[in-house]
Amino acid sequence: MERRDMQGHYEGLAAEYDEHWVYDPDYVPWMSGRIAEALRLGPTGRIADIGSGTGLFTREVARQLQPRRPLLCVDPSEAMLRRLGTPPPPDLTPVVASAEDIAEGRAHLPYEQLDAMWLKESVHHLADPARTLRGLADRLAPGGRMLVVMLPATIQYPLFEAALARFEELQPEPTAIEGHLRAAGLEASLTHVEHDLRIDRNKYLGMVRARYMSLLSTFSDSEIEKGIEEMRISHPEPVLVFPDRFAFILGQRRGETS
Repeated sequence: MERRDMQGHYEGLAAEYDEHWVYDPDYVPWMSGRIAEALRLGPTGRIADIGSGTGLFTREVARQLQPRRPLLCVDPSEAMLRRLGTPPPPDLTPVVASAEDIAEGRAHLPYEQLDAMWLKESVHHLADPARTLRGLADRLAPGGRMLVVMLPATIQYPLFEAALARFEELQPEPTAIEGHLRAAGLEASLTHVEHDLRIDRNKYLGMVRARYMSLLSTFSDSEIEKGIEEMRISHPEPVLVFPDRFAFILGQRRGETS
């Protein structure tokens, strides 16, 4: 999928983006807590969410952390960042920039160095993940941490078969991302976390129709409708229950932890 198409996908999804992630009231607090725990976030840290979208997870991390410095919400979509509010909350600072902009020094950040950053389900959008992750690693202070949160190479979502197959074609291997972090000079480790999802079937079918995953934007309207019909037959149950499993790839720069 070309970058301009991906940009358009998120611009169009901005108004309803959060709605697609609050189908399970426990999910956002759970994921945000796992991110904060993995990165060992503290209230005085210089922290950025790279590819933050609407700041859905950044807001929850800030609520849990009560930071003394604003968390940076970095995203190339102005429409997404406008969902933070006008003006944005005092504990969040929007930065209109892509991960590549930050990695290559084309965007200004309020902090010269970062103590922690995370990329949640955005690493597969990077055209050159090795180069971009190396550039992001260079923005870390001594002891700084970077967390890449991504789906594994295979998923157990109740999607139609063509979508699952395309996902496996496009999704990078977490072990490859771990290797990129090591090549960038970080001490890296790979773990997994899992959360069981329960969602009304009709709600989920509506999310698929709205293309809540960027993967689904690679399918035409007719292909989506055909896929939804396949899902109706494969999953007649009124409530879908399936595991949401994530790879957590953590990298840390050598030096004193901030």
